[in-house]
Amino acid sequence: MSKNALILGATSDMALAIARKFGTQGYTLTLAARNLEKLQVIKADIEIRQRAKVEIARFDAMEIANHQEFYNQLPVKPDIVFCVFGFLGDQTKAQYDWKMCEEILVSNYVGAVSILNIIANDMEARKQGTIVGISSVAGERGRQSNYIYGSAKAGFTAYLSGLRNRLCKSGVHVLTVKPGFVKTRMLDGMKTPGPLTAQPQEVAEDIYNAVANKKNTIYTRGVWRLVMYTIKSIPEPIFKKMKL
Repeated sequence: MSKNALILGATSDMALAIARKFGTQGYTLTLAARNLEKLQVIKADIEIRQRAKVEIARFDAMEIANHQEFYNQLPVKPDIVFCVFGFLGDQTKAQYDWKMCEEILVSNYVGAVSILNIIANDMEARKQGTIVGISSVAGERGRQSNYIYGSAKAGFTAYLSGLRNRLCKSGVHVLTVKPGFVKTRMLDGMKTPGPLTAQPQEVAEDIYNAVANKKNTIYTRGVWRLVMYTIKSIPEPIFKKMKL
């Protein structure tokens, strides 16, 4: 029997890699994002290359008032949900422009909590399901270069931890994914160190294995666990003077 996967934010490079990986494993995919035209192109590609069954639906993380209706209208409720959407934004601009700041916060935290609350309630009632939340190592410690984005991801990480604690007794699995640098459009123009930079396909493979093995939290690449342990160990009097 085919399992159903819902991918929220399905036009991103990472989401596409996840869709391809799970599509090859027999999952029926529902790809949800704002741009239906782009989703149509992705749907056709996956149906041909991965020979997977694909549906598409319009979803906007910023349109919180529509989230319940979006979920209610899904013809089949998902067995696994991937919350992949996010927005890096411009830290400097966000410090002075509330609209930019709000978009970062809603895209990375508020919108995610809104839709996942709805999904969690449904899975809890059904006593089955898997929720995969894509957070970030940026949420491990606030840094001057991206602390607004990082604070949203920190909140999302804490939310997923609490959700996992709540849903464990219902048989619902919650996986927190903490990528470091991933070679996607989000990092276009940024120079990143090769050993710390993953490809989207690598992240998708890590996620697939983590779901299969019921992992709670993963770093991808795994070296980021050590990197972030080191960064978090720096005493605050020293850390606050560093340019990071």
